[in-house]
Amino acid sequence: MSNCSSLEKLTGKIDGVCDCGVITSDVNRRYFTGMKSSAGTLVVFKEQAYFIIDFRYIEKAQKLFAGNPILEVIKQEKLCDQINVLLEKHNATSVAIESDRCTVAELEKFKSKLNAEVISDSSLSDIINKLRLVKTEAEIGKITSAQRIAEKGFEHILDYIKVGRTEREIQLELDYFMLKNGAEALSFDTIALSGKNTSLPHGVPSDKKVADGEFVLLDFGAVTDGYHSDMTRTVCVGQPSDQMKKVYDIVLDAQLKAIDTAKAGMKAQDLDSVARDVIDKAGYGKLFGHSLGHGVGMEIHEAPYASPISDEMLAVNSVVTVEPGIYIPDKFGVRIEDFVVIKENGCENLTQAPKELIIL
Repeated sequence: MSNCSSLEKLTGKIDGVCDCGVITSDVNRRYFTGMKSSAGTLVVFKEQAYFIIDFRYIEKAQKLFAGNPILEVIKQEKLCDQINVLLEKHNATSVAIESDRCTVAELEKFKSKLNAEVISDSSLSDIINKLRLVKTEAEIGKITSAQRIAEKGFEHILDYIKVGRTEREIQLELDYFMLKNGAEALSFDTIALSGKNTSLPHGVPSDKKVADGEFVLLDFGAVTDGYHSDMTRTVCVGQPSDQMKKVYDIVLDAQLKAIDTAKAGMKAQDLDSVARDVIDKAGYGKLFGHSLGHGVGMEIHEAPYASPISDEMLAVNSVVTVEPGIYIPDKFGVRIEDFVVIKENGCENLTQAPKELIIL
């Protein structure tokens, strides 16, 4: 099924900035059509949209969009010539491109070959990003399904982690489990770190073996029908030191307070501040060097961004991660991450995995 409601919303907003919008990016093409492909161009007018797609995907597209009242499928031959025919048909004299997705080469091609003014400011991208910011119930359902797969993966991997396992073995086992149990893909390259390596917020799994008394940090997610999940848990193999327990409790307190505070209408930077203040007051402020969170949807990082410099306002039904962390160089790190749906007077936590310190 195509994402008719989103495409209708886009056709309704195009007229305010241009006569025609041209969408070439994989993620936005899939967002508006619901079809996964590595190619294709979506040409959108206020009255009608066209999906120009090559031979590899034409049969799939024709079946998927048969009877769609606002989306017509066209087999790609000479793309710019075909767009020019559509521009003439709709009396269009201006074309907007995705400024945050389009390459310089694509822009120059459109400028030289399209019989219209090419608008390369952020106007079309702004419309698209605002539409994608607010998730529908169907989108939230897909995100939640992806999260449930990840949580099953977490439950599985707890039985697998033990002294002597390498970070790479843990990563591969977790990846395989999620893919075997319904994930269309992985949200990103899974992070599985142990011991001193947990002080690296985005470290790469290595052949280091888990030792007794070490933290293991896992940051991972699954994709369902194009939508991502994202979670981080830090567990301990054997007994943690007093400092390890103290730092874990501080991070958990910061995360819980931020989740308890999150609601529509607050500035994203204020949400960041709630968690950051807890860590600052505990004396670890300089060791929390990244933002509190980011949006999640068809991309693993999208608006809104809960950072100290973000002036974005949290919108109803936007999705944002809450992932404070403390990273002590050459010792250990702790990060705990859930993600939530922003509501009018609070938020709904999509993450159901336990957060108390798990000792394996």
